[in-house]
Amino acid sequence: MAQPPLQPRPRKAPRRGEAREALMQAALELVASEANFSAISLRRIARQAGVVPTAFYRHFADMDALGLALVEETFRALREILQRAQLSSLPLKGLVRYSVELFAHHVRDNSLLFQFVVKERFSGTVAMRAAIHDEIKLLTNALAYDFGRFDEFSHIAEIDLRMMADLVVNTVISLSERILEVAPDNAEDDALMLRAEKQLRLIFMGVGRWESQPVRAAR
Repeated sequence: MAQPPLQPRPRKAPRRGEAREALMQAALELVASEANFSAISLRRIARQAGVVPTAFYRHFADMDALGLALVEETFRALREILQRAQLSSLPLKGLVRYSVELFAHHVRDNSLLFQFVVKERFSGTVAMRAAIHDEIKLLTNALAYDFGRFDEFSHIAEIDLRMMADLVVNTVISLSERILEVAPDNAEDDALMLRAEKQLRLIFMGVGRWESQPVRAAR
């Protein structure tokens, strides 16, 4: 029988200047143990963070503002790691395995943030879902730009590169959901990584043979 998730213990009062981070961490801990962000009250987050409820408003206008900050933090960190990786400087042949391993490592190091995004992507408030959608779009556009710098994709139109990037981004987001469920030393993890590699290779192989068509003007 599955054990219920452990309830996180309230923290001690944060040191001066650390209340904002404590509130964000408290929200993530509570989301990990409950249904979703919208089910958690401001008072519970403040208590978990070790601050009084009125202190919340010194850092966030409301709960939506806190949630949006968590969305931004998740994707900011992901964009930064992709920029540091300089994927467009790698040979295409080794890009897939490296990208899968890099992403899996990042998800596990930031599991609470990704648990938050996975839950809020479809069940969050309108504002939360819209923010996640916008962040995914930004990530897709950045990835499409990187793909355009590969000689192998020089014949692909920009609109089709964005379509390719969209396929890749949706694949890795689905991968993040499974990564959060499987321990890294579990045999299932190897199968998960291999499947993700195959999915991305299929995308790249298909795009490599794709012939972009001229965009027809609307009549």
